[in-house]
Amino acid sequence: MKKVGLLMRKIQFAEAQGPRVFADRLKQIGKELGIDIVFISPERHVSGYDHLSGYEHEKGDLVNYDIVLDKIYAENIDHVIYTVSGFTYLKMFIKNSVLFPHSFPDPALTGYEMMKPFYYIVDKAIVQTEYLKTQLHTVFGVDDVTVIPIGFNEDLADKHFDPMQIVPNRVLWIGRDEANRRPELVLEYARQNPDKEVFMVFGGERYRESMKRYSIPDNVKLRFALTQDEIFLLMNSAKVYWSCSIFDTFAMPLTEALAMGKIIVKPEHPCYDHISSKHAFSGNEKNWFELVNMALASANKVSRENRQYAFNHFSSTVMKQGYRDFFDKWLRN
Repeated sequence: MKKVGLLMRKIQFAEAQGPRVFADRLKQIGKELGIDIVFISPERHVSGYDHLSGYEHEKGDLVNYDIVLDKIYAENIDHVIYTVSGFTYLKMFIKNSVLFPHSFPDPALTGYEMMKPFYYIVDKAIVQTEYLKTQLHTVFGVDDVTVIPIGFNEDLADKHFDPMQIVPNRVLWIGRDEANRRPELVLEYARQNPDKEVFMVFGGERYRESMKRYSIPDNVKLRFALTQDEIFLLMNSAKVYWSCSIFDTFAMPLTEALAMGKIIVKPEHPCYDHISSKHAFSGNEKNWFELVNMALASANKVSRENRQYAFNHFSSTVMKQGYRDFFDKWLRN
């Protein structure tokens, strides 16, 4: 069985959110295609609930090449997908290395200035959206870019889809306690709308501690480190899914919400242009609260159009075909 290394940060493998979900999905797809996806990470640590200064940023990756290369060589791996731009120099050692970014040098994101220099070195990438492909070409001159969505789990989307279980006043938000995700906006919405039930889901247990700095309204329910099964079950019960992030590289929960037929309220930023079905509405901090309330008041309990759009564009079937085509070409080298 052909081996392909998947290089991610240690904490990304540990948390129940986008990067880990992507890793597990890619490993399963690889297994179906006769490819062994081997997880590799540098041996760095973060604190229990938040990033320590100097850790988990690109400049710190440069001192971990020896650890990473030792693991790659021990597995006799000659093809590597790396998700952290600080490991761009891998191509000096591993000819067939490709970037699949979990973050992007957008001014809205932490580490923006630190990431930028590495992106000028990238020569091959996989991204989830056409927007990122365009940005890589326009800003960094990277032309060898393949778009493959992180496909949602179709079995879970079918298993938990039940419009009869939707709570008419329930809003769901999934994110992190980070400035880019703007959780404080969700809390303020809940304060101003005490008749609404707001669920906030965080990918890691460390956010249980950091969220203690906020005053949490009574109509907000916090959840941490849910399994994919638990997320789809909860998502089915909400009428509206709301994202208020400044910028997203993955936007995976948005595609999952589409698949569950949620009415979507999202940011106007063009990185969300692929979330463009009939009942997906773009806004900003000036009108989001009104948009969320309008969506909750909609006569549509569920959006069949959103669900069909998601299955056509973002399913695990679409993802699998994308990687089948990519691996067929890439692994010949």
